Amino acid sequence: MQDYLTSEQAAELVQQCMKTEGRITSTQELLDSGAVPRLKGYVVRPGKVSDSIFGGKGSFYDKNLGKEVEFENPPLNSKEGIPLRLMVRTERISTHDVNRGVIPFKDQILAINHNTMRKMLQYAIGTSQFEVEGLADNAVVIAAEDLEQIGFENVLRAYMAKSTTSTSLYQAYIKGAREFCGHSLPEGLIANCQLPYVMDTPSTKSDEHDESVSPKQMIARGICTQAQYLQIRNSSLFAFGMVHQFFAPKGILPVDTKTEHGMTKDGRIVSQDEIWTMDSSRFWLLDDYNEQMAKLKRGEIPELNPKSYSKEFARGFSEGDKGYTDEQKILIAVRYIEGIQHLLGKRFEPDMSPRDQRVLLGLETIVRERVA
Repeated sequence: MQDYLTSEQAAELVQQCMKTEGRITSTQELLDSGAVPRLKGYVVRPGKVSDSIFGGKGSFYDKNLGKEVEFENPPLNSKEGIPLRLMVRTERISTHDVNRGVIPFKDQILAINHNTMRKMLQYAIGTSQFEVEGLADNAVVIAAEDLEQIGFENVLRAYMAKSTTSTSLYQAYIKGAREFCGHSLPEGLIANCQLPYVMDTPSTKSDEHDESVSPKQMIARGICTQAQYLQIRNSSLFAFGMVHQFFAPKGILPVDTKTEHGMTKDGRIVSQDEIWTMDSSRFWLLDDYNEQMAKLKRGEIPELNPKSYSKEFARGFSEGDKGYTDEQKILIAVRYIEGIQHLLGKRFEPDMSPRDQRVLLGLETIVRERVA
């Protein structure tokens, strides 16, 4: 029996964090304070999961101002002359394009999750991230090459996971679609059932909304070339097999995942941002899934509802544009803690130092070790 935190112990840890955390300082406020002199004057591009710091022109939509904000930062390069993007992972959680608040330890948990999978899969799908001496796997700041992004999300699905997301295969299927992203879908599929094979179902990115399209349509629109798509798809399918082998002995089913990719300065296609984390992927417990499948066949339950380690659990609490309550935040944080323990097979040991301190330490270390 693994020495995991129990649900009760995890909840106590989360409550302790919530009592002591105080006001959260934004990444922009930290830079403006001059605590990291090399980065004072840079404009931060906020994101759903991570804030980004990079040189050159950028923009983001500010919901408070109701408009697009454009900026231009001074150059930010590595000592080898490679353009850098520093990413600060946050505890923010958003669903349905609404920021629902912060989840204690989410930044550390996803950092550990990402770094473990990145190290395993980088030989298959590449990585934009640099190793930085002095930063642990739970460090919430990373240094990566600032890539020329290839404009689609690479989505792979082994199961038809029940989802409220508009671009999901499930939503398309229940509305009558029998072709999805170029794949013919058989009759009789049910929520959370296994698909005939792992399907590549890319999703484009736009200012208005994401759209699931076939590779043929995407290539015709000039989003990527056929050669680029084939490389991303084939390497990602290979990585999916590696992930399946890694989790099979742990009794965990990899359900689906999404990755993003870009071009390096020397023309290589590599992955960027999150790799196989609980925010970018779904994982189910195999024993629970098999038990539910048996009950479904006996007519004891109306549908499969496997226990999920993913952000889908949090989506179930989403209501309109409301943020999560403290009680909901605790439940979500506990599920993330349970998830990382099962995925990696070891007890979650958080860094309990203040978040501002952890962010500044990460930025200072990267500036010292990597920035020109």
